[in-house]
Formats: sequence, C-alpha cells, structure tokens
Amino acid sequence: MPAPPATPLAADAQVLLPVGGTLAAVLAVLLAVAVTVVACARLSDDGSRGRARSVAAAGVRAAVQLVAVSLLIGWVVRSGWLLLAFLALMYAVAVRTAGRRVTPNATWWWAAVPIAAGVFPVVAALLLTGLVPAGGIALVPVTGILIGGALTATVLGGRRALDELAVRRGEVEAGMALGLPDRDARLEVARPAASDALLPGLDQTRTVGLVTLPGAFVGMLLGGASPLLAGVVQLFVLVALLAVQAVAVAAVLELVARGRLHRDEPDGARERRDQGP
Repeated sequence: MPAPPATPLAADAQVLLPVGGTLAAVLAVLLAVAVTVVACARLSDDGSRGRARSVAAAGVRAAVQLVAVSLLIGWVVRSGWLLLAFLALMYAVAVRTAGRRVTPNATWWWAAVPIAAGVFPVVAALLLTGLVPAGGIALVPVTGILIGGALTATVLGGRRALDELAVRRGEVEAGMALGLPDRDARLEVARPAASDALLPGLDQTRTVGLVTLPGAFVGMLLGGASPLLAGVVQLFVLVALLAVQAVAVAAVLELVARGRLHRDEPDGARERRDQGP
C-alpha cells in the first residue's frame, strides 16, 4: 500500500534549515554578531566586556549539548529508569543555573524549591490524566519546557527581589522598627519587583498569534499536524507555563522574604537585621 502523500507543511519541514556548511556558517556569523554587539555596547552589570565571553561560551555549549541530546534521546526513552534519570538531570542543571544566577553564596540550592513547586504538580497532573504518556518521548519536551519556564521565572523573580532589598534596605529596617515581622517588611519591598518576572510570560501569552508564533505551534505545523491541533497544543503550553511561573515566583519571593535565599552582606549586618528591633 503506497504511503500517503506528504502535506505541504510536512514537505516544508524537510527543507527547513538543511544541515550543512551553509547552516554552520550562518550560525557562526550570528554568534559573532551577538558577541561583538555585547562587547562593543558593554552589556554587563559592571560595564565591562566580560559578558561577551559568556555569550560565546553559551553558543558553543548549546551546540555541544544539543548534539549530545540528539544522540541520546532516542536511546533514553527506551527505558523508564533512563528517562527518569534524564529528567532528573534536566532538573538538577536548572536548579544549579537558576541558583547561581540569583546568588553566588551557598544558599543557591534553595532554587530547587520554586522550580519543583511549579513543575512537579503540573507534570504529575498531566501523567495522571493521561494527557502525556509516562513512557513516551513527549514527556521529555513537555517537562523541559516547563522546567525552562520555571528557571526563567525563578531567576528573574529572585534577582529582582534581592536587588530591590539591597537598594531599599532602609525601608525594610524602617518597617521592622514599626513592628512589622522581618518577613512582612521584606515582602512589602520585594513583592512588586519580583512580580515583574511574570511579564515575559504574560506578554507572550497575550500576543501569541498576533506578534509571535511560538516553537510548539510552528514545530507541529512543520511536522504535518493541522493548524487547529497545533493551536490547541500551543495554548496548553502557554497556560501551563503561566501556572508554573506564577508558583515559581511566589515560592522564590517567599524564600527571599524569609531570608533563606540571600546574598552576602557586610559583617554583622545580617545578624543585626535578623535580630530585629
């Protein structure tokens, strides 16, 4: 029996970004442009060109990691234990990345809490309802998207909250002097700043289909799925990300307010602050 003819979209997928020397050259040029702009504009916290090296390293690292994942993922999904180990690795890398972005001290590991609080309940619900099969390859990209969203929200929320507390430390101490508990005084200052971490997800959801066509939608179209099915899947991804990121931001804000996730302070400052008035 002859195979059904490929749809136009599926045919387009076969010629999209053909792997070869041209693709490699374009990627190298784009990465060089990014590095050059970051270096010339001094786009870093201290106004130096140091972040250009980070951009170059990130591009090279992404290439190596994607090649490795491409080779391993087909083998990993054959075993339930290997699949769980791969997902655990994704989670561990996300925790390490988010934690070190938020703070350089030993409290970085608390980033495990907001990422887990956002991702695990959603993934569990998907498995229990059968929307995502436990042994299928779909579990890897779905979980990866959710972990990535939680990582971004944790980093943005944690950094903005800690930055605001550092700048407005006097207001926090004033609140404590008026009788507010330490946690509440920090929340009053950090909450508005941390909530900004929700804006990228909100903007993406509001403008989907009008400004951007996200990856899940485009990928399913190029794979031959109907536009309606691709739209439903993308809607699910966006709504799930909103839930994951909301929980992650709320959790990281609570950790900052309770002093579990913090940055190093001058000698004696933290002790005086935690003792209160």
